[in-house]
Amino acid sequence: MKELSLNILDVAENSVKAGATLTQILLTEQDNVLTLEIIDDGCGMDADTVRSVTDPFYTTRTTRKVGMGIPLLKLACEQTGGNLTISSVTEADDPVNHGTHVTATFNTDHIDFTPIGDVSSSILTLIQGHPDTDFVFHHQKGNQSVDLDTRQLREVLEDVPLNSYDVMSWISEYLQEQYEKL
Repeated sequence: MKELSLNILDVAENSVKAGATLTQILLTEQDNVLTLEIIDDGCGMDADTVRSVTDPFYTTRTTRKVGMGIPLLKLACEQTGGNLTISSVTEADDPVNHGTHVTATFNTDHIDFTPIGDVSSSILTLIQGHPDTDFVFHHQKGNQSVDLDTRQLREVLEDVPLNSYDVMSWISEYLQEQYEKL
């Protein structure tokens, strides 16, 4: 993928498909290292699936025989000297604390580092497409951060759908204002 924001979109979509009601997307830039974490409370994966998910010829989809999202993220990490880890607990193993945690680290000063890209658009796409799912977004760089928590928006908006035009416009402007300070 040409930018990491597309990897974020892909992995977060997997979270929603796994039944997550909350997906956290955390970016931390410190020195020359970018850490991306995507944490969900979906149904989780068993140990065999976690081992297989980085194989491009493994997928749970029935529409095609390959799954490239996680393998491409893994490649993007490793080509910078970083790494990818995935931990997961199935709902059957723990009915309360289940879900998946994907952590990807990148060395940002490496020539093969893929640009972060337009993360705001990826977050907007997730909210637009899944207005009933909650997303927490946090991008930390130095002592500045960009933050959005749809749970807080729901408290204020009450019955207004998150994917309404006015709310989506506000979210877009809100993220843009925060990124201008980052």
